[in-house]
Amino acid sequence: MNLRILLAIPLAAAVACGGDKKAGGADSSAATAQSTSSGADLTGAGATFPYPIYSKWFADFAAETGVKINYQSIGSGGGIRQLVEGTVDFGASDAPMTDAELAKAKGPILHFPTVLGAVVVTYNLPGVTKPLKLNGDVIAQIFAGKITKWSDSRIASLNPGVKLPAKDILVVHRSDGSGTTYIFSDYLSAVSPAWAAAPGKGKELSWPVGIGAKGNEGVAGQVKQTEGAIGYTELAYAKQNHLATAAIANQAGEYVEPSIESATAAAAGITSKLPPNTDFRISIVNAPGAGAYPISSFTWLLIPKTIPNAKKHKQLTDFLRWYLTKGEASAATLDYAPLPQPIISTLTARIDSISAGTAK
Repeated sequence: MNLRILLAIPLAAAVACGGDKKAGGADSSAATAQSTSSGADLTGAGATFPYPIYSKWFADFAAETGVKINYQSIGSGGGIRQLVEGTVDFGASDAPMTDAELAKAKGPILHFPTVLGAVVVTYNLPGVTKPLKLNGDVIAQIFAGKITKWSDSRIASLNPGVKLPAKDILVVHRSDGSGTTYIFSDYLSAVSPAWAAAPGKGKELSWPVGIGAKGNEGVAGQVKQTEGAIGYTELAYAKQNHLATAAIANQAGEYVEPSIESATAAAAGITSKLPPNTDFRISIVNAPGAGAYPISSFTWLLIPKTIPNAKKHKQLTDFLRWYLTKGEASAATLDYAPLPQPIISTLTARIDSISAGTAK
C-alpha cells in the first residue's frame, strides 16, 4: 500500500480526529449503515491516523484467514460513540477514552495500543539548513504568542551559531478538532505549567494566536507556502512535503529529531514504569529514556471485554493476536513506529481476559 496515495485520501488525515466533526448526525449514521450492510465479519470505526496501516492489516488478515473486517475511518469521537452505542464490534481512537465515556459503555472496554506516531514542530526558514533546536518552554511561548520573532534571544540561545532572521513568526494550528492537537497540547501541558493552565489540552483549543488550517495536510501546506511560519503536524506529512522539523529537548535534555525509532524509544522509556494490569490509557509525551522523542503517542483499538457472540469473539481475538505477532512488522513501511516488544508481550497476555458468549 502506497502511503503517498493514502495521504491524499481525506479520510486518512494523520493523527486523526480530524473527522470528529463528522462523527455525529447523518454522517455517523451513514457510516454505521455502510458498516452493517457490507457483509463483513467484523465492523469497526474511528481514528483516521491509523487508517493506512489498518487497511493493510485488515486486507492481509482477510487474505490469510478469510475473515473480513470493515473499518470506517470517521474520526476518534465517532468511533467511541459507535462503540458506546453498540453499533460496531470495536472502536479506534488517538485519544484514550475518558472515565465519562467508559461509564456510558454497555460493559468494560480494553485499550489495545497498535502503533505509535510522532507529532513534529515544522517551520519555514529557508536560510536555516540544520534542524532548529527547541525545548518545551520555548515552543509553548511561541504558540502562546509570547515569542514573536525568530531572532528572539530565547530561540537564539538554544541555537548558537545559527543565523536567525529578524522575521515575524506566524503560528499555524489546526482549525478542526484533532488527535494531533490533543497530543501536541498534551505535551505542552506536561512541560509548561503556564500552558497547562490555559489553553490546556484537548482535541480543540482556544488558540491565543495564529491562523487555523484544516487537517494535517492543511497545516503542512500553510507552513510550506509561508516563510516564517511554524506549525505542528504528523511526521508523515512533514516528510511528504519536505518540511524542516525541529529537534526537541526530551526529559533527559537530549535534543531528539522525530523518527520511527525515536517514537518507539518513547514507548520503551515508560515500559518499566507501567503498573501491573495497566489499562494503557497512558500518555507517553515527554517520556524518559535515551533517544526518546518527546511528542509521541499511541493510537488505540477499543475492544469490549465481553463479546457475547462466540464467533465474533474468536475472529476479533484472532485478529488481535495476528496484529501483535505479524502486523507490527509492516508498521515502519507506512511511516508508523511499531510497539516495543515488552508492550507486545503484555498485550498478548491480555487477550485471554476477553470473555466469550455462546451466541452463534
